[in-house]
Amino acid sequence: MNKFAVLIYPDFSIQEISCLTSVLSVWFGEKIDFIASENKEYRSEEGLKVFPSKTTEETVITDYDCIILPGTINPLPALFDNELIDFIKSGAGTDVVFAAISSSPLLLAKAGILKGKKFTAGFFMQMSELLPFIEKENFVHKGIICDENVITGIGMFFREFAEAVLLHFGYDIGKNFMLDKPKDYLEKELEFYWTEEEYKEFLEEFKEFQK
Repeated sequence: MNKFAVLIYPDFSIQEISCLTSVLSVWFGEKIDFIASENKEYRSEEGLKVFPSKTTEETVITDYDCIILPGTINPLPALFDNELIDFIKSGAGTDVVFAAISSSPLLLAKAGILKGKKFTAGFFMQMSELLPFIEKENFVHKGIICDENVITGIGMFFREFAEAVLLHFGYDIGKNFMLDKPKDYLEKELEFYWTEEEYKEFLEEFKEFQK
């Protein structure tokens, strides 16, 4: 089992990481912690209210195999959250894998994680002129870039981002991960059945709701 954590901050995007987190938790039974700099309510960019399961102060970053950073339409609160940046920085030089999508590579850059690493991101290019910690020479304009323990992606490539992280950790996700079949489905292919054991488990759970 691998240990995963998602960092949350104001206006974080659930959509950009849900393909990854759903597969980790539903397909492979991985437990995911949600970490923030403060134990308070955060609102995602979709408007969902979320509380972290841990704070950065309570957490040692090397307890995790992978830290996932969602994008955010408003990166400045996270970018100037010193506790959050210091937490990310504490993973520099370790084996922790950082997976950042959309605007969140900004946070990795400020924390020094991207130093000397090739990366991509979905922030506006003027930011690379404004912010001195962004190494423009290492910015590669592709959907997904993997460089050692850093995986970065542009938000529209959320499926490919999930695929890259899952493959990095050796999960068996098949050859057509989350892709539509290139033909019409047969009706038989759209019939879904539990195994006998799964159906028994469901019936037992169903009985509990009838009491």
